[in-house]
Amino acid sequence: MVKIDQERCKGCGLCINACPKKILKFSPAVNKQGYHFAVCIDNESCISCALCAEVCPDVCIEVYKEVKA
Repeated sequence: MVKIDQERCKGCGLCINACPKKILKFSPAVNKQGYHFAVCIDNESCISCALCAEVCPDVCIEVYKEVKA
């Protein structure tokens, strides 16, 4: 699962380019700073590789892996 802090995202697109599953896109909405922030469009397809979080210069992405009991 990908969690993006929409208010801290400056819309650089590095996470979108880094995602191997191509499940990150720019939102049509803008944040308070006026940037189109990144959103995850399919958390079910996320493989929790965390490449998006690693390339984010603003450290506004967290990746969680669901543990099935």
